[in-house]
Formats: sequence, structure tokens, C-alpha cells
Amino acid sequence: MKTHVSSLLSKNYKLLSVAAILDVFETVNKNYRNDKLPEPFEIKILAVEDFAEQQKEAFGYQLQELSKAEPMDLILIPAFTTDDMEQTIKENVQCIPNIVKQYQQGAGIATFCTGAFLLGASGLLNGKIATTHVDASNGFANSFPQVKLKVDKTVTQDGRLYTSGGATSSFHLLLHLIQEFCGKEMAIKIAKIFAIDMDRDKQSYFSTFMPSRNHNDDLVAIAQDKIEANFHDAATIEELIKDIPASRRNIVRRFKQITGITPIEYLQQTRI
Repeated sequence: MKTHVSSLLSKNYKLLSVAAILDVFETVNKNYRNDKLPEPFEIKILAVEDFAEQQKEAFGYQLQELSKAEPMDLILIPAFTTDDMEQTIKENVQCIPNIVKQYQQGAGIATFCTGAFLLGASGLLNGKIATTHVDASNGFANSFPQVKLKVDKTVTQDGRLYTSGGATSSFHLLLHLIQEFCGKEMAIKIAKIFAIDMDRDKQSYFSTFMPSRNHNDDLVAIAQDKIEANFHDAATIEELIKDIPASRRNIVRRFKQITGITPIEYLQQTRI
């Protein structure tokens, strides 16, 4: 019996993200055909009603309306290409009830890179672990504080909810899914075909840390200066902020409010 897998064509989807998803699942099916075995996946592409009516097909597949889709086994939400995530989520808000419905009917939901924002907006991730692109993590944490964000993870799974970090981390989630549905031998074969390092589980190396300086809090600015000037030599954050004329609690509170992360996290990111 085939596993019903659907990629969601959201508004502002990232072309390369969808292409990678389809390429991996199609390659798995091809390997099974070459071995004279039944294909394990039935692949579909879902879209919201107006998108499906306008475009009809994409990537060689007939578009199906998300609201009318049969119960799926796995729904894949690709990354977004956008500079305004809040607006992008608003434009895709009509997807959310149907994503929740599919999940309630037993589907697994997997998001790639910034696709996690749409799943976060659904509320399904509340109280569960997740990851996203490392450079989008502060925005995600601020938007969805009830999600247990694991910034450094390339892949997370919490029950039937899966997320990946940015860029090539998407392939690690795809391998994770292939291993879950087809076994480790096929996952290794796909890893070799796509030249994927199966052992990488952290994405901090790919962070482009760009701390905010666009604020008027002098106390936070002093703390930032001390961290950035002395991060090589200081063993603890207490050493760096001990001369700032404020309590540690007050510094931490204001620092996180302005930058989105704690002084300790800021020190760690600066070191990276």
C-alpha cells in the first residue's frame, strides 16, 4: 500500500525547496521501480483553491485543492522566499485549517527551513520541539514563544511533526523521512546519490549572526560593546557585565527585550 505524500504549494514558496522535495521522493520511487518493486510513494501537489484554479499544474503534477484533498499520510511544507514573513503567513492563512484537519486525520506534517512559520501559526507546534533556518530563529521564537525551539538542530521530530533547519538541512529531514518510511538501507542509498553527509546534526556553523544595533538602550549597547570586544578572553558572561551599573536581572531582561536573545546566547553567537 502506497504512502500518500503531498507537497504544499504555498504563496511565496521557494522553488528550490519544492524541487528538492520532489526530486528525493521521485528518486526513491525510481529505485524501487529499478528493483522491480512497487513504488512506495504516491506523490501529489496541493494548493489553495485560487492557486489551483489559476495554475492547474506545476512540476509535472496536476494541482489539487488543499481543502478537497483526501486524508494524506504526509504533508510537506517547503521554505518560503520572502523578506516579510508576517505578511507571507497572512497570505497563507487559509491553508492553516486544512493543515490542522489533515493532522487530526492522522497525517504527518514536515516543514523545511522557514516553512516552520506556517506550522507554528497553526498552533500544532505549541509545547513541541522545532527548528528553522538559524537566521530566522529569533523571529520564530518571538512569533511562537510556546514552541520549544532548538536553534542548533538540523532536524527535529515530535510525534508526527517534523522540522528542518535551513538550506541543506532540508535534505537531512528528507533522509529522516525516507528512513522512517522505507528503512535505513534506502536512506543510505539516497544519501549517496545526493552526496549528503548523514551525520551532521547541527547548523550553527551556517549562522550569519547580525546583532541588532538599531535601538536607543544605552545599557544594552554597553553590554554589546563589552561582549564583542572581550569575547575571546572572558570565561563567563558575569565577567563581561560586572561593571555595568545595573543588576544582572535587569540587564538580562532588557538585553533579551532588545536583541531577542540573552547575553549568554549573544556571547555564544559572537564566538561562533
